Amino acid sequence: MADEGVDHHDLDVVAIGSPLLDLIEMTTDEQLARVGLDKGTMTLIDLATANAVQELMGAPRCVSGGSVANTTAGIAELGGRAGFVGAVADDEIGRTYSENLTAAGVEFEPHYSESAAGDGLGTGRCVVLITGDADRTMGTYLGAASTLSPEGVSTSFVARASVVLLEGYLWDVPAAKEAMRHAAATAHASEGSVALSLSDPFCVQRHQREFLDLLIDDVDILLGNEEEVTMLFGASSYPGAVSAAEETGLLVVMTRGAQGATVLTARGPEEIPPAAVERVIDTTGAGDLFAAGFLFGLTHGMGPEASTRLGGLCAAEVISHTGARPEADLKALAAGAGLLAG
Repeated sequence: MADEGVDHHDLDVVAIGSPLLDLIEMTTDEQLARVGLDKGTMTLIDLATANAVQELMGAPRCVSGGSVANTTAGIAELGGRAGFVGAVADDEIGRTYSENLTAAGVEFEPHYSESAAGDGLGTGRCVVLITGDADRTMGTYLGAASTLSPEGVSTSFVARASVVLLEGYLWDVPAAKEAMRHAAATAHASEGSVALSLSDPFCVQRHQREFLDLLIDDVDILLGNEEEVTMLFGASSYPGAVSAAEETGLLVVMTRGAQGATVLTARGPEEIPPAAVERVIDTTGAGDLFAAGFLFGLTHGMGPEASTRLGGLCAAEVISHTGARPEADLKALAAGAGLLAG
């Protein structure tokens, strides 16, 4: 971790990701089959497909989202200081998105792309279809988010962060890769750390080699679920994934759903039990809010194990209802669990 005493780190985390308006609705397996999305995954879709899916939806709930943007909102909810960088169009959805994220306590530096407006891309969106088994399927139209470039990432803004969080999903966008490499170099030059969220198994499948290369010099902290981490290292089992992750020497945390999470510490792997949740309603945002608790903990003097417990607590809250934003007071929940001072 970076030196927490460095004065210019007045933000705990700055995340680089895709600003997406989430359109969330409950659905059935039959309706899911009609829209042609693979259940339980994130699929990139074009504008025509996005519009077609939206036409089949009834009255979706709309929330400003995007994976690591949800993480920054969770950090702010815990009382932390978070910033977000992403590309939006100068349209009504983009302005609404900015207002919503700022209202959540996040310092947002939007990159307004002239080409996005000219090409009619519009601000990105993500249709989130939730089935009765609490699984969530996402169709993502990146829109303006696909225009993020190194010029859209402020060096001075990124340098303010103790941790810079990179969103794996953005690796699908060539220009955004360079923007994130620029952010990682800026973070290290300013004595910050870099975290990578693997985002999705299909994302790992598409970019396995590049992600592995990033682990050599660019990344200090790796976050992913068991399937993603196992796939990243080409392992055939959970123990194999843990062993391969240990060899990297990085701080790696692997979420395992109902089995909790595993964090690799200086003493070796530590298995952390899950936080209690009465009923799982929607897994949307579980990884995002886990990352919020985990990174908040790391940037506030908590060790890897306690940070993992806090991440699990935040994830448990968000899966108890629909949507990827917390509805309960995360700070109060964490204080009640003895993880934060009241």
